[in-house]
Amino acid sequence: MDVRRLDLLRELAERGSIAAVAAATHRTPSAVSQQLKVLEREAGVPLTERSGRGVTLTDAGRALASSASDIAVALERAAAVWDEYRNDATGTVTVTTFPTAGQMLLPKVLASLQPGLDVTMVDRDPETEDFPALTADFDIVLAHSVPGGRSWSGRGLRNLYLLSEPLDIALPIGHPLAEVDELTPDHLVNEPWIGVPEGYPFDRLLHEIEAVTGASLTVVQRVTDSGITEALVAAGIGISLIPRFTASGPDSGIVTRPLIGVDMSRHIVALMRPDKAERLAVRTVADALQREAAALQRTHIPRAAEVEGV
Repeated sequence: MDVRRLDLLRELAERGSIAAVAAATHRTPSAVSQQLKVLEREAGVPLTERSGRGVTLTDAGRALASSASDIAVALERAAAVWDEYRNDATGTVTVTTFPTAGQMLLPKVLASLQPGLDVTMVDRDPETEDFPALTADFDIVLAHSVPGGRSWSGRGLRNLYLLSEPLDIALPIGHPLAEVDELTPDHLVNEPWIGVPEGYPFDRLLHEIEAVTGASLTVVQRVTDSGITEALVAAGIGISLIPRFTASGPDSGIVTRPLIGVDMSRHIVALMRPDKAERLAVRTVADALQREAAALQRTHIPRAAEVEGV
């Protein structure tokens, strides 16, 4: 069987439609369909079946698509061995990141890479469950989740842990709660909140506060950009959850305070398709991300980092 046709079958398994595969592989839908029909004749069994106006994989199609993934991993691993032999970690690596991870990690990572290794970066901040889908189009996807959130295990992806980051409560300067060193959920129930769209990771944490206190929180605005969130907090529109490592301070009109009594943190990881993760260039960028994340964690939470290292 032709490896390129097998790869189209794998793309169909991941993307779900002929049109999506055609767009991703720069082919026409009819060309994709023709190649899949050739593969089906080679296999000798039906690989797809009609489903409404589209197609889905048969059991045989899913089994062969899984084998195609294994073949892609093996081919990339072989290429990586040769690249290592030549000491040639070059090429272009595509990275998508949510904004604060890009702010924290990517400037120093990009500056540390050797000539010939280029990173093309795009910022995306989808709902938690949508991060894995981005691995079809990007080599490395920086993603975040909160405790108790939906796991990305079982998706067939490489999941590289980078760091855990506390989330603090952002308050406008002069707010009465700014005089409290450590806040509890009960402090927060009567406050207006600047939240995130429903389904985004931080939204789950607001529900955790509601579960602990038994009270409903009032969300007056929902935005995804932390800069806008901080500006709204500074203007007295509401309070908010803010990632600790990129939070501004009094110069921007806000103060931050830790929240105790609930786990207010997020985990940041790099998601990769297993075949892409074998590429030496991708591994080199992923290693640089992991080193920078570890340095960042040591800088902001030195005692916790020391404990982890024991």
